[in-house]
Amino acid sequence: MAIALFCLGFPDQALVQSNAAVAEARRLAHPPTLTVTLSTDSRLLCLAGDNAGLEQRASELVDVATEQGFPLYRILGTIYRGWVKVSAGDVSAGLSLLRNSSNAYSATGAKTRIPYHIALLAKACEIAGQVEDALFLLDDALKIAETISERWFASELYRHKGQLLLRQGNSEAAEQLYRQALAMASNQEAKLWELRAAASLASLLSDQGRHSEAHNVLAPVYGWFVEGFDTRDLKGAKTLLDQLRLPTAQPLRSAISGDAGL
Repeated sequence: MAIALFCLGFPDQALVQSNAAVAEARRLAHPPTLTVTLSTDSRLLCLAGDNAGLEQRASELVDVATEQGFPLYRILGTIYRGWVKVSAGDVSAGLSLLRNSSNAYSATGAKTRIPYHIALLAKACEIAGQVEDALFLLDDALKIAETISERWFASELYRHKGQLLLRQGNSEAAEQLYRQALAMASNQEAKLWELRAAASLASLLSDQGRHSEAHNVLAPVYGWFVEGFDTRDLKGAKTLLDQLRLPTAQPLRSAISGDAGL
């Protein structure tokens, strides 16, 4: 429920549910349940960009999974540890950890969540300046998401690909991908992904002098939200809107990077 609530645009409620799940698992003193809830909470914190919280949760996940002999969840915790390292600036070590642990996860035969893990690896490659590698990984993630019908993160995959193409100077293809991400998120009623896609598109449109269009893309999506105003996503969207309301809007760079995000 926590992950669903986050995607649907209720980040505060998502955190409450996830914390309650971890607390209940501790009360039950049931290691398999605790491991699953720590894993889900780690993913939520990663999506929200709370790297400090993620570091703590991922470490506990690795410790519990190692102690109980749950290799799949130990690998999941290691994936998140890799992302924490990348976010903290230790890109080389984090990239290596992400790649090795993602391969280890796939080697178990597990299929779910693979597109998201690839997305983290692609973001790490982008940070390392390996843009072509990142694009290849995102295309692979999109193919896998379609093959296994796991599309909860597909909008973000399209948006991230748009960011990379924009970085290469292909603004037309980037706009198309942002609009594709926006349409998919809207169809899924995934308001958090819709907000990120709208912010990325609004930033691009503003850079092209299309300020009114940019405002009209972002304002209705932001206006839908009733909670989460202290989160990075909502703060970033408000900053963009405030800049778009200025008499002479300056070129913008989206404050919503989705680093785990994404």
